[in-house]
Amino acid sequence: MENKIICGVFCLVSQAGWVPAQAQVQPAAEGTLLREVRVQASPDDAEAFKAAAPPGVSRSNVPLSEQAQSITVVPRALLDSQQAMALGDALQNVPGVVSQNFGRRGWDDMIIRGQTASDAVFIDGLRTSANNRVAQELFGVESVEVLKGPASLLYGRVLPGGLVSMSSKRPGREAMASSEATVGSFGLRQTTFDLNQPLSDQGKAALRLTGLVMNSDDATDHVFFKNRYLAPALSLDLGARTDFTLLASYQERDYVRQQGLPVSGSVLANARGLLPLSRFTGETTQRPYQGYQSRLGYALIHRFDSGWTLSQNARHQKSSLSGQLTAISSLASDGFTLRRSVTDQQYDGGNDALDTQLQKTLHSPWGTHELTLGTDYARDTESTLSKTCAVASLNVYQPVYGATITCPSAYRTNSQVTTRSLGFYARDQLLLTPQVRLVLGLRRDQVSVTSDNRLNGVSQSNPATATTGSAALMVEVLPGVRPYLSYATSFFPNTGLDVQNQTFAPESGRQLEAGLKWELSPRASLTAAVYDLRRRNVLQTDPNNSAYSIAVGEQRTQGGELGVTADFGVGWSLFGGYAYTDARITAAGAADAATVGQSLNNVPLHSFTLSSRYRFQGDRRGWSLSAGARGQGPARAYTYEVPGYTVADVGVAYQRAHWRLAFNVKNVLDQRYFVGGVAQAVAVGTPRTALLTVGYLY
Repeated sequence: MENKIICGVFCLVSQAGWVPAQAQVQPAAEGTLLREVRVQASPDDAEAFKAAAPPGVSRSNVPLSEQAQSITVVPRALLDSQQAMALGDALQNVPGVVSQNFGRRGWDDMIIRGQTASDAVFIDGLRTSANNRVAQELFGVESVEVLKGPASLLYGRVLPGGLVSMSSKRPGREAMASSEATVGSFGLRQTTFDLNQPLSDQGKAALRLTGLVMNSDDATDHVFFKNRYLAPALSLDLGARTDFTLLASYQERDYVRQQGLPVSGSVLANARGLLPLSRFTGETTQRPYQGYQSRLGYALIHRFDSGWTLSQNARHQKSSLSGQLTAISSLASDGFTLRRSVTDQQYDGGNDALDTQLQKTLHSPWGTHELTLGTDYARDTESTLSKTCAVASLNVYQPVYGATITCPSAYRTNSQVTTRSLGFYARDQLLLTPQVRLVLGLRRDQVSVTSDNRLNGVSQSNPATATTGSAALMVEVLPGVRPYLSYATSFFPNTGLDVQNQTFAPESGRQLEAGLKWELSPRASLTAAVYDLRRRNVLQTDPNNSAYSIAVGEQRTQGGELGVTADFGVGWSLFGGYAYTDARITAAGAADAATVGQSLNNVPLHSFTLSSRYRFQGDRRGWSLSAGARGQGPARAYTYEVPGYTVADVGVAYQRAHWRLAFNVKNVLDQRYFVGGVAQAVAVGTPRTALLTVGYLY
């Protein structure tokens, strides 16, 4: 009976076309040996949930299934099926990632494997900035890739949890023009366009123009968002061996920050009852945020006759963000008087980045090498102006808005921070045999962080050097089944001075990971990983001088992740996974000794995500249905606990000839939930939201 069940399952999945081709035995006549022939009907790459090309974040031609590290690729097809509007929406698909943990505040917030990663965002291989103030526009990218664990080997100064990498939309060889209009809950109105025009006979020279205009209110009263985005890209025909693309973008963001609710009356009981999720705790007189970001850069690839390939990415970026934050200070003992503070903020930043690498495949007595040699340079500057302003308290249960915000003439902060970094790296991906791959990499960095206090004229410089690296071994034990073991280190510069006016050594991180990648077919894969990650030399309060810090802290994350990505070949696609993340403080100074053993803020022990889409065949071809669910267990947030939650999404779409229609309902059951929080405020989740998109492809 057991054999029949196993055979039945095997036959079922074999008919669906996602059993490894090596396992599908072809019959042969007696005495005849036939070579295996793989005949596989692949889904349209533009509609696939499983990415066909190697992820750009790995900077390698090795397929994802043969890379000994945890990388999740969220493709454009999945983003479109979910009608994802922001980077946080995309990251909800990635096991082990917490996104939007501070709510809808207008910034990209994320935690990867228990460690903050909000400033580890890369576009086209280059860091967006040292401090990621302006949220990224998701419509302008082809995919979102998440590399989990230390990534200093290729990317330098990043915290050990991981990073997020995105690829801009590039010019193509085929003429194309599309436009979409979207309306939705809370006054959402959005229009987009995407144009591509070849400029040469072969189409190698081409122009692409992508744009977006969006206005929306919010589920919270008096909160709004306005986005404007324009991204031209031009590829030039410089010969068969050279690819050159100019990439530019400009975006504006105007919004009022959504700052959540007081803890009492939301996640904790209040004698006056629950607060509505629509309650605005800010002030209608506060100045909205205005953000601007412009980029100009290029991507160059040149293939030499010698077999070496040169890749170079360069970009100049300017950004600005200013506005007023009305934050919750405390809730009075009467349970309804909300004390608030206002911070008037302005950030002006610039970023210049250059990454150059050489790559070649070599052969030696030990096997086949994919050798990568590279260097990168970055210079980040950010000027900060801030004032602490006063505003009246608010009866949070019966609010009356319109209070005057009073700001002093003097700035509380007037500073500029300049970060310069130069790195050199080398990596060898050695294929010892067709089944065994060894990866070795080493990197050397020089970083200087200079802080200029313009209020008192004091300047501090904190230079640092670090050597990091990684090593990994992967073995194919069965066709398509590849367990691996990896070890990687990272660093991140600390800033400031201790009580003796000495600079701090940089933070260090390291991770040991064991995993398994199982390619069920070219269209379906399962992944599993367990890891031990440690972050050392974290700044803590000096127990003898509370105005200073000491570098003695340690944080540790131990966990495991499961992932599935599949296009089953019968119209059904699946994407999702589960994560167990135990992130804790394991060492601290005397002043923070009580925190040892505590869970890190906003990191749930259990979380999951799953999205599914079915595209009808035959007479109903063009229709598709989608559904998904995501959730997490309880998470610690400073002195309170954020309850766990599960929300479900559903959608339907129709595409025929030039037309596309999509309708999605997110949080279809209208669950009341919270996504994280800070000391005095909890971030509210998004209530039931409907989106309707009509698109036309010319």
